[in-house]
Amino acid sequence: MNADRARGAGAVRSPSTATFLSFLWPGLGQWYLGRNRLALVYGLPVVAVALAALWQLNGGLADLAIQLFAPSFSLTVLVLIVLLGVWRLISMADAFTAAPLRTKSSRRPTTLFAVLALLAVIGHAAAGFYAWSFYQAGSKMFVAGLGGDFNSVAPGASGSGTSGDLVAKPGATPATADSRINILLTGVDSSVGRNHALNDTIIVASVDPKSRHVVMLSFPRDIAGFPLWNGGTFSGKINSLMTYAGLHKDQFPDGPLPSLIKELGYLLGVPIHYYAAVDLDGFRTLIDKVGGIDINNPRAIDDPDYGGWTDGRPLGFSLSAGVHHLDGQSALAYARSRKGNGDNDFTRARRQQQLLVALARKLTDPSMLTRLPDLLAAASQTVRTNFPADRLSEMLSLSRQVKDDAIQKYVLGPPYALRSTDATTYSLKLDLAKLSALSIKLFGADSRYAANAPASPSKSP
Repeated sequence: MNADRARGAGAVRSPSTATFLSFLWPGLGQWYLGRNRLALVYGLPVVAVALAALWQLNGGLADLAIQLFAPSFSLTVLVLIVLLGVWRLISMADAFTAAPLRTKSSRRPTTLFAVLALLAVIGHAAAGFYAWSFYQAGSKMFVAGLGGDFNSVAPGASGSGTSGDLVAKPGATPATADSRINILLTGVDSSVGRNHALNDTIIVASVDPKSRHVVMLSFPRDIAGFPLWNGGTFSGKINSLMTYAGLHKDQFPDGPLPSLIKELGYLLGVPIHYYAAVDLDGFRTLIDKVGGIDINNPRAIDDPDYGGWTDGRPLGFSLSAGVHHLDGQSALAYARSRKGNGDNDFTRARRQQQLLVALARKLTDPSMLTRLPDLLAAASQTVRTNFPADRLSEMLSLSRQVKDDAIQKYVLGPPYALRSTDATTYSLKLDLAKLSALSIKLFGADSRYAANAPASPSKSP
């Protein structure tokens, strides 16, 4: 007698037990009933998927979550979850109907089957909801190209990239996985009351995977009268360049964002490969979703004129020196306030860098996994980037290895930019000689300025 019949020749097997076992793992109910070949048919595909899942989990839940931001990966996971759910129900139904009844008058436990089937549907639906949330967030956050349309960095916008073989070619992929990665981080203020978006935050972050060093350079928004990569001089302020480019497409045919990226790369002397744009109102929401962030305020802030509150708080913002836990409203005030005693655009830029580092640390905390649905919803409405989603896990691993003392922060105010003496309104004029020297110091041979540098340029950090 073969194995398939041996177990069936014994005591009558319970339909309830068979159904429950197939609920736990497809194929177990068939094995319990002595139908070993069918047990393999139902069980082996699930084993293969389980092994693949364990391999993906090798780096931890945080790494898996990062991979799910890639729409192709999250969609594959979603399809597998649905197929496994259907497969589980088929296995349960087969075990339920194949189990012999004790007597002709016995009834099958339909209530138990219905309850277990409902639990299976709920479980797979919950898992599918997470995968779908990642797919939606990833599809909105990660856009192709650089976007040629006006305000293309605003949440909900997308576009196709444009190109031009220029010195600082935006969107160019780093030569190798170990090559320096340069990313534009920009905060867009498109709040009610503005008839156009302004770049209130312009930071270029440069990551060196080999040395595990990060450089953050903030461009004060009042920098004006700077040379353009395509010739001539831009007389306006740098935070209005995108707006101007969008309104003068004859001068900037690439569009607002590519023009800003090309210009920043031209001034810094290195190509900017990717961008990440954050809506400032969404930034506030995102910080609330992570439960707030902790910062160490280096000096007291007292800005009686700050009026950026959206929750009815009275005019003014003050914060003593020291460690503070900030909610979204307070964090946004910390990032935007610049009119307090002793404060200016430079101190504000330093605080913005500090907030970005603190938020990045919070987002990579494994405890944030429990907040995923809310975080994904907030991020999908707040962030737009052309950074490859399939490289996020690599960046997460790198961020864990970067120590705080390996992050160099610069604000391109004095001595790199000084108050202009020939302007009717307050503005800053770049000292291109000092900026080029800083570029060579930070980026070495990667800087285009290095080709014209003296024989003994400054050493890289």
